Amino acid sequence: MMMTEPQIDSSNDDDHANATPAELQSDDKKLQHHVRSARRRARELAVQGVYQWLLNPVELGAIDAHVRDAPGFQRADVEHYLSLLNGAIRGAAGLEQQLTPHLDRPWVELSPVETSVLLIAAHELNQHLEIPYRVVINEALELTKTFGGTDAHKFVNGVLDKLAVQVRASEQRTRT
Repeated sequence: MMMTEPQIDSSNDDDHANATPAELQSDDKKLQHHVRSARRRARELAVQGVYQWLLNPVELGAIDAHVRDAPGFQRADVEHYLSLLNGAIRGAAGLEQQLTPHLDRPWVELSPVETSVLLIAAHELNQHLEIPYRVVINEALELTKTFGGTDAHKFVNGVLDKLAVQVRASEQRTRT
């Protein structure tokens, strides 16, 4: 999936002094898209790192170094990527326990893509409360559609919906 970054020219901040509200709003949307794109790229790279760890459990530093060589790494939100990769791998046992009650089959029968996406999304639901649970779930579905099997996104959606009720109950009550 090829992602393009919006070009935001901040070379002359004086331009904003004479900008109309519509132009300022347009700049805000470009910046928001850039942040979303950087976070999405961070999630994609974290999925690849966790996938690699599942297939060949080597030291986290080696996985990180390999992922950093991936094309487009510089477009990622590095801080978010590190949080997801470290949190999913270091917290895998606890996240697996949290996810298992919501599965329709044993953990060992999940594909590596499903497992990677679920670990990352579970970590994000637990640790990144600044990101709305609906965004976390939607991003997980997009990752699963990109990297997973034909209907894997439906499975991931069901599991994460149930987990969100458990870990983000107060957020769900305020949205209904």
